[in-house]
Amino acid sequence: MDQKGYRRGSFQSATSDEDMLEIAGASMDFSVADDDPPLDREMGGFSSYNGGGMNGTSTMMDFLEEPLPGVGTYEDFNTIDWVREKSRDRDRHREITNRSKESTWALLHSVSDAFSGWLLMLLIGLLAGSLAGLIDISAHWMTDLKEGVCLAGFWFNHEHCCWKSNTTFTDRDKCPEWKSWSQLILGHGEGAFAYILNYFMYVIWALMFSLLAVLLVKGFAPYACGSGIPEIKTILSGFIIRGYLGKWTLVIKTITLVLAVSSGLSLGKEGPLVHVACCCGNILCHLFTKYRKNEAKRREVLSAAAAAGVSVAFGAPIGGVLFSLEEVSYYFPLKTLWRSFFAALVAAFTLRSINPFGNSRLVLFYVEFHMPWHLLELVPFILLGIFGGLWGAFFIRSNIAWCRRRKTTLLGKYPVLEVFVVTAITAILAFPNEYTRMSTSELISELFNDCGILDSSQLCEYVNDFNSTKGDDLPDRAAGPGVYTAMWQLALALIMKVFITIFTFGMKVPSGLFIPSMAVGAIAGRLLGVAVEQLAFYHHDWAIFSGWCSQGADCITPGLYAMVGAAACLGGVTRMTVSLVVIMFELTGGLEYIVPLMAAAMTSKWVADAIGREGIYDAHIRLNGYPFLEAKEEFSHKTRAMDVMRPRKNDPPLTVITQDTMTVEDVETIVTSTTYSGYPVVVSRASQRLVGFVLRRDLIISIENARKKQDGIVSTSVICFTDYCPPLPPSSPSVLKLRSILDLSPFTVTDETPMEIVVDIFRKLGLRQCLVTHNGKLLGIITKKDVLKHIAQMANQDPDSILFN
Repeated sequence: MDQKGYRRGSFQSATSDEDMLEIAGASMDFSVADDDPPLDREMGGFSSYNGGGMNGTSTMMDFLEEPLPGVGTYEDFNTIDWVREKSRDRDRHREITNRSKESTWALLHSVSDAFSGWLLMLLIGLLAGSLAGLIDISAHWMTDLKEGVCLAGFWFNHEHCCWKSNTTFTDRDKCPEWKSWSQLILGHGEGAFAYILNYFMYVIWALMFSLLAVLLVKGFAPYACGSGIPEIKTILSGFIIRGYLGKWTLVIKTITLVLAVSSGLSLGKEGPLVHVACCCGNILCHLFTKYRKNEAKRREVLSAAAAAGVSVAFGAPIGGVLFSLEEVSYYFPLKTLWRSFFAALVAAFTLRSINPFGNSRLVLFYVEFHMPWHLLELVPFILLGIFGGLWGAFFIRSNIAWCRRRKTTLLGKYPVLEVFVVTAITAILAFPNEYTRMSTSELISELFNDCGILDSSQLCEYVNDFNSTKGDDLPDRAAGPGVYTAMWQLALALIMKVFITIFTFGMKVPSGLFIPSMAVGAIAGRLLGVAVEQLAFYHHDWAIFSGWCSQGADCITPGLYAMVGAAACLGGVTRMTVSLVVIMFELTGGLEYIVPLMAAAMTSKWVADAIGREGIYDAHIRLNGYPFLEAKEEFSHKTRAMDVMRPRKNDPPLTVITQDTMTVEDVETIVTSTTYSGYPVVVSRASQRLVGFVLRRDLIISIENARKKQDGIVSTSVICFTDYCPPLPPSSPSVLKLRSILDLSPFTVTDETPMEIVVDIFRKLGLRQCLVTHNGKLLGIITKKDVLKHIAQMANQDPDSILFN
């Protein structure tokens, strides 16, 4: 945290915490540790301070009878005090309740205060659903723009352009209204030159989209890059990153997300949609005082907004609530669960009303399988789970290694060049292969699809030697040439997706990981599904198939294998379980396939956890050094509070402020010579008896305002943190009384408290710091950063990596 804004005598904070929206893309420079324990630096002069002349009376004013703007708020890149925020909200609610009995107006105010949370959820759902619909429609149109344009109206995508065409069902993608670039420029679409022209236009459009995206991100909102979920997890745990959920970030992320998805890069829009929804939630919080002025309440809203984001990303409102609960939220009370459910419902309803895909569904790949699965199919499903776990662990390690290289080498200084090169490679490799040329969502939709009579896809080119069918249920058939061609094309697509996604995720464009991970799993699943299908067709007399898969029966559904594979790979990367299964069956409508999905999701998690405990989001949190205490991990080391607290042996003594013997100048000297976020207040230096804890920001604002607005406050004025200050001579300057900014109940532990308990306290109460005492005397302080460093040290990791890089 940069403390350059503080100068002796003029303590101006760099930003106001109320203006969380305004600063987009501030540089995350944590070279100075804002949460380190206060140690004495150049404090020798205070040891002899005797507070001379304390025998008379003096003018004394409580300067903070009315709260000052900024007092009780937080600096950028600081952790909020959950206990204080919840206490303030309880006091506010108690006051409103008591006043509601006094008048009708107060009663109406109480009702509106209670209703404001639900109104806020309604607004978040409406805004998130509308933006998601806009993004879906725009991305679909711009993706098709790389291949051609609609003459009936350039704003139509390929599918919408051909809706009114009189072409047959099999030629529905070749309607005369839609022209490829070669047909538009050359007048024909056949031949080598037409292919090369289409190839060239595809690459050019992809480069234009991606370059525009990275330039907008770099120029206007650097926080709009990436997935956003690691940072949102950190923010929901109590950390403040100003501008990350601001209006500029929202605008730029919405625009660049469309551009990045349309460019054909191996990324998805689902993770960034969570970021977009949280931006909506943060901005709308400013319409309501109780959420604008309380950081803990605001984080409850952001948890609900994250649920709405997943709801519109996957068309899965219940899965969105479970995702917020399982994956991103740090504090999730029952009230937040209900409101998350309501926000997700409104968002899904809004998206359904917009109908962006024209299929009356919330998602592009809704499927309906008709055949039940057999118990023996659990074996290939578990194999897919193992593949998903291995892929997840491989991807996390490779991507983190590449992102670390990006951070520590010259590569990180040229984000535009990196995006240009990766887009060029992706587009050049993607165009020749039909399955990489199409958008990833369309690819997943095709892989999930169960072949019907009217399907003209290569994946459905089976040898049709049957005489009759029962509806859409076709018997297992021998694979035709088209299926074999599709298999090797899918195998090449799998290899490309596996490797190109490693380099794409983490670039300076909005990039989600859900869709690329699902695509890898869906391809692997479809390949395995077709293999099992052909095995059952040619060897139906084998013992494993006899009894349930006779000749001419429809036994194997390759699309189901693709769905299970997609769930397995997504679970291996993110380590989601419950929310993943619910999202998948909401996504596909495959309610009867919960058991295969559960088996694959659990297997992938077990396999991936055996190789590495962290999911991709936790790994990126650790890579960036964010102060996030993972609630899922247990601390099992036998250390005590005295082993972690500061100061240690041979360190300077703890920097403290006395309750009624230090002057304004003394306190200003402490503030300007140290960079700590708060200071313990004691009765005297000799006794070290603890009185409370005062935050640096509150001290700075209070002293600055007192100098401007209170008569008689000078450098020699005594600062008093008690109700009754010692008498001073009549000639003494006015006393500055700051008891109202003093936290009289700071959390304390004894020096013998096991660190296992201390870590648990920090996790469950969301503490910023904890004071350590011995027989009632102040010994030291433990901050959140000390806890994180200690955990890293115990895990044989570099403790200096916890620097919020």
